[in-house]
Amino acid sequence: MDWNRLKVFHAVAEAGSFTHAGDALNLSQSTISRQISALENELGTRLFHRHARGLSLTEQGESLYRTAHEVSAKLAMTEAILGESRERPTGKLKVTTTVGFGSTWLTPRIGEFLELYPEVHVELVVDDRLLDLSMREADIAIRMQPPTQADLVQRRLLTVHNHLYASPTYLKRHGTPRDLADLQAHKLITYGEDTPPPVTEINWLQKAGRKQGLELAPILTVNNIYGLLLAVENDVGIASLPDYMIADHPQFIRVLPDVVAPSFDTYLVYPDELRHTKKISVFRDFLLAKVAGWSF
Repeated sequence: MDWNRLKVFHAVAEAGSFTHAGDALNLSQSTISRQISALENELGTRLFHRHARGLSLTEQGESLYRTAHEVSAKLAMTEAILGESRERPTGKLKVTTTVGFGSTWLTPRIGEFLELYPEVHVELVVDDRLLDLSMREADIAIRMQPPTQADLVQRRLLTVHNHLYASPTYLKRHGTPRDLADLQAHKLITYGEDTPPPVTEINWLQKAGRKQGLELAPILTVNNIYGLLLAVENDVGIASLPDYMIADHPQFIRVLPDVVAPSFDTYLVYPDELRHTKKISVFRDFLLAKVAGWSF
C-alpha cells in the first residue's frame, strides 16, 4: 500500500469527512477524494460507505483503520523519542488525569513546571475516562487506580483520603452535625450515578449510613468532582471530597472528622517506550517533589 494514501485514509477515518480531513492535512477535498478512490482501487474493496450525512467505515475499512491507527501511534512515539534533546527536555508533553485532580490540584501548579522547562509545551487533558497511552492518546497519566496494561510503567504518587466538607456559611445556617444520624436533617451532595465515577466507592457516605439503618438521601447529585467542590463552595450543602481538593480552599470545614472514609492510591503512568525520554523524567520528578511531605 502507498503510505501517503494510507495517511490520507487515516485522516478521513478520524475526521469522518473529506472536507475535515482536507483541513487537517491542508489538502483540497478533490485531492482527498482521489487518494481514497485510488486506495480503494489498489485494494479492490470499498473502505467507506458514502451517504448524505458524511462517511462511515465499511467492515474492511474498520480493519484497515485499526492497523493504520496503531502504526500512526507507534510512529508518533518513535518521533518523540528520536527528536528529543538529551541535554534539555523539549517538545509537546500530553498529560491526562481526572477532572478533579487536574482542575483543582495540578493546573495551579503546572506554571512552576513551565517556568523550569520553558521548551516543553504541556497539553493537559482533564477527563474522567481513561485515555489509551499505548495508542498515544496521551504521553503520561495520573490515575486514581492502578493500570491493568502490562506495557505501562507505573509509579505510586500519593495516597488520597476523603472527608466530609462544608462551607462556614452553610454550617452557620444549618448547624454542625455531630454524628451520621444528624446528616438526615442536612443537605447532602453526592456523585451522580449516570456516569462511571473516577474512583471506586465515591458515594461511600450512603453505604456507611445504611450500615446504621440510615437513609442519607442527597438533595443534589453532580457527575463531576469539581462540580461537587463548587457546590460546597457556594453553600449548597455537605459533600465528600478528596483532601487534595481542599489544599487551596482552607476556608472549608471538615465535618464529622472521626468518620472513616475510604482512601485510594494514585499512580503516575506512562508507556515503557517513553521511560528514558527527558520530558517524562523531569515531569515525573517534578510531581514527586510537589507531593513529598504532603498529607492528602
